[in-house]
Amino acid sequence: MAKLTSELLRPVDPAHALDEAALLRYAAAHVPGFPAPAPALALTQFGHGQSNPTYCIEASARGGGGETRRYVLRKKPPGAILQSAHAVEREFQVLQVLGAHTEVPVPKVYCLCTDASVIGTPFYIMEYLEGIIYPDNKLLGVSPTKRQTVYFAAAKTLASIHKVDVNAVGLQKYGRRDNYCKRQVERWERQYLSSTGEGKPARYQRMLDLARWLKEHLPEEDSSQGLGTGLVHGDYRVDNLVFHPTEDRVIGVLDWELSTLGNQMCDVAYSCLAYIIDATPGENTSLGGFEHTGIPDGIPQLEEYLAVYCSLSESCVSLYYRGEKRARPWPAAYWKFYVAFSLFRGASIYAGVYHRWTMGNASGGERARFAGKIANAMVDRAWDFINRENVLREQPPRGFGCQGIVVSKALRQESPRELENSASTKDQGKFVPSEKVMQLRKKLMKFVEDHIYPMEDEFYKHAQSTSRWTIHPEEENLKALAKKEGLWNLFIPRDSAARARKLLFEDHSLICPGSLNDLFLGAGLTNLEYGYLCEVMGRSVWAPQIFNCGAPDTGNMEVLLRYGTKEQQKEWLVPLLEGKIRSGFAMTEPRVASSDATNIECSISRQGDFYVINGTKWWTSGAMDPRCKILILMGKTDFSAPKHMQQSMILVDINTPGVQIKRPLLVFGFDDAPHGHAEITFENVRVPVTNILLGEGRGFEIAQGRLGPGRLHHCMRLVGAAERGMDMMVQRALSRTVFGKRIAQHGSFLSDLAKCRIELEQARLLVLEAADQLDRHGNKKARGILAMAKVAAPNMALKVLDMAMQVHGAAGLSSDTVLSHLWATARTLRIADGPDEVHLGTIAKLELQRARL
Repeated sequence: MAKLTSELLRPVDPAHALDEAALLRYAAAHVPGFPAPAPALALTQFGHGQSNPTYCIEASARGGGGETRRYVLRKKPPGAILQSAHAVEREFQVLQVLGAHTEVPVPKVYCLCTDASVIGTPFYIMEYLEGIIYPDNKLLGVSPTKRQTVYFAAAKTLASIHKVDVNAVGLQKYGRRDNYCKRQVERWERQYLSSTGEGKPARYQRMLDLARWLKEHLPEEDSSQGLGTGLVHGDYRVDNLVFHPTEDRVIGVLDWELSTLGNQMCDVAYSCLAYIIDATPGENTSLGGFEHTGIPDGIPQLEEYLAVYCSLSESCVSLYYRGEKRARPWPAAYWKFYVAFSLFRGASIYAGVYHRWTMGNASGGERARFAGKIANAMVDRAWDFINRENVLREQPPRGFGCQGIVVSKALRQESPRELENSASTKDQGKFVPSEKVMQLRKKLMKFVEDHIYPMEDEFYKHAQSTSRWTIHPEEENLKALAKKEGLWNLFIPRDSAARARKLLFEDHSLICPGSLNDLFLGAGLTNLEYGYLCEVMGRSVWAPQIFNCGAPDTGNMEVLLRYGTKEQQKEWLVPLLEGKIRSGFAMTEPRVASSDATNIECSISRQGDFYVINGTKWWTSGAMDPRCKILILMGKTDFSAPKHMQQSMILVDINTPGVQIKRPLLVFGFDDAPHGHAEITFENVRVPVTNILLGEGRGFEIAQGRLGPGRLHHCMRLVGAAERGMDMMVQRALSRTVFGKRIAQHGSFLSDLAKCRIELEQARLLVLEAADQLDRHGNKKARGILAMAKVAAPNMALKVLDMAMQVHGAAGLSSDTVLSHLWATARTLRIADGPDEVHLGTIAKLELQRARL
């Protein structure tokens, strides 16, 4: 199952606790750009992996100013360790060189500390990569197409490691190329003997016999320093790779502890062990590899994986053939040795892990207690493999690139740096949704067309009746159907969902198995992926709430997901995620220009265990809804603080005494019942101090985190609204006759239609680019393009919808079509979430800053 990097974090094991104060001092002095002055630091530990303890450092300037930054610390384990093991110094060296001089995807390293007095052992600090990791080599929960992509991407990345010219990058002394297998067998035999025996876990005689067999069957090529030798990773597996969150490529190869120079086919064989044995630590691990349990759909056959690797390694081989490109030779002759050696080395490693577990210093936690069982199973599997008559076909399979057969263009596409310098990829544009997103989009579009469009007239009639402030019963039925079809809470980003799971799933009584985890926390989409779906929802003013993706609930849920405490999430987030209640956002005030949030006057005063709120808010969207139970209010807790530290956000139960809804406000005559936009007074409203979000003075910080995705969601929906307008415009033009011919035959219409399509596509690309930058760089760095999208999308939608209304004539101005309501919504969004003028100012300021640089 795919996991985000952040989902692998857990509290620090007490046995691996660090001197955080000493670490903080060292990092502040040696890590470039480390938050200062006097940053606050939070430390968690990665639960994945069985070797060097690895931690996540979260650092932010004290007081909340500036963004939180993440780093990864990797150190030697505490206590007695085997000689030459856990060489973090070598890891740092190879990562530094590869990052600076090659295209091998590795995290950037910042500093190496060899002074054990700082935190107890040597360590280094490197870049944190938020991406996808596949801890299970079966890739459970992943589509067959994606599985194939992951395995072939692994083969491609391994080939890129083996292509590195170690002489050119300065790694020629990183190890000896010749007699690698001979030296490795001797090394891992010594390691095994050091981890077993008297006073330690028992030795397995078959392991000692296996060492003897390997020494007697060394490949002839092992004595060579040329063909097939070079940089070796040493522990290359799919679960040591970090994949891009949205693209099918590796962004980081991890765990270089065993890297050296030598026979590279050992790397290849080790990466293939999943076909031979399941070595995942666990009580119920079957230990059967793919050849025993069956290859999961989509994962390539062993020979296919090998053939792709061999062909992609041709550039390395060509160095020894005077520039002539040849694929790496097919490894049938010595495949039995390479697999047996890989199992032997794996057994030695797991024996060491089990020994450390018995001493209480295994970094993998309780999973390490199964390592001894796995070690012996690997030895047995090695002997089974040795005793087979045939282990690999003599020639590679047809259709896969080895020895002259061409590999697909998709696997040979340019590296990320090369892509940056080219106009486009060879096969497709930049924003092509994945198969998963395309399937969700099709389901969503079908749902809208089959269930929502047919109900629009009925919803409008209800909204204009005397029952307008009640919920149409069919709305709840459609929401239940959307949940059933998996089209629920699609807006939730992966990282927010991960935080909620961490807090909420500790209390298993709170949720039913398979409900919140699989459904209520979304589909694990990025902002870019959600953009394709949010656009579909924008085609109808009623659609977003059916999928629990309507404003302001999405923004409020995002605030609770990102900043809410466990208790706040239990009380308010869970029912919002379930769609049982709705919410409002109370920020804008009638007496001040609220586009400048420093102007707001609503006061939040601390009195003992309560905050007392006084003020007036208006345009509090959603507050008229009978299901609205909670408001997020922005007010001032300290009028004397620096102007951006005066504001705070607080949760207010709408039924609290002193909260009075004065009236609904109209938008061009639409009251948007039963949702509504309310003017509300707060008179001595007392709420518990535990309702404050993130802390006093953090209102602006929360607002920026909320408004980035929220503004973008509006833009995405506006693209959908414009597409609905285009559809209706074209259908009307094709069906109506004026002055003797169809409207669609008039030259003026054709010109205007073409201009609308151009502007719509321009805006869509701008919105998708903004979503992509939001995913990759965060709110702060993406603020410029977010502002551009927020200006462009409403203006584009207004032009397209105005044209659609013009083609419809008088009908376009009436409530007989959705056009006037869509237009009114688009016009509102030139003001809501910041007027155009504010965003234009942001864009211009950034442009001037760039010019000064």
